[in-house]
Amino acid sequence: MLFEYTRRRSVRSPVTDAATFRVDRLKQTATRGAKTTDLSHLIDTSYNYHSPRELRWHLAERFGMAPEAVALREHA
Repeated sequence: MLFEYTRRRSVRSPVTDAATFRVDRLKQTATRGAKTTDLSHLIDTSYNYHSPRELRWHLAERFGMAPEAVALREHA
């Protein structure tokens, strides 16, 4: 399943001192065609992610999928 997200800057992590980001918008993109579904309301947009990989794992858990089945693309 392909997800497209829009990144929003966030705070530095107090644990790792690394930059984090929040997801502003999350859309599911159909594999065939240009139809998209906004899923922003299904995730916590206040969570500070450390990496796209972490976001991928969270989406896999949220939607009951294997992490390998989740594809991410950042919307510029």
